[in-house]
Amino acid sequence: MAVLFTQTLFTPTKVWNRTRQTTLAIALAVADTHWTRLRGLLGQNLDDFRNGYGLWIVPCHGVHTLGMGFAIDVVYLDTSLTVVHVEHELRPWRFAAVRMQSSSVLELPSGTAAQTKTEVGDRIEITPQGIAIQEVASEQSAYKRITPETDVRVQPA
Repeated sequence: MAVLFTQTLFTPTKVWNRTRQTTLAIALAVADTHWTRLRGLLGQNLDDFRNGYGLWIVPCHGVHTLGMGFAIDVVYLDTSLTVVHVEHELRPWRFAAVRMQSSSVLELPSGTAAQTKTEVGDRIEITPQGIAIQEVASEQSAYKRITPETDVRVQPA
């Protein structure tokens, strides 16, 4: 039985570096099941994963680029979506460092982290269709959604 890779579903989502006041992505796919985390960006080509796109892997401590045909930037986030490590231009067929303090990872087009000056300590906000995500469960695929009704600190998108 052949396994066919389907296109990753990128949805309109703003990934915002609150510290630097820069946008990391405007379309994001979420890999939060065993299968989607395993598959990641396999089957995608560089045209499918262009500037403004990203993949958020939840939970995640490290990634690889086995089977990929292009380099990516990898931004490791803790449970409060603070950057704990940045891997610039991870080339195909490589393993990135495992960061146990990371609870999720953002995979972005190569060069995005440098262009936006994203670095350790920066605070990231992920806002899919008006719902801000500010915290991730450390060892679960569930992430806490903070809406204006549950937390007055969140700015509506």
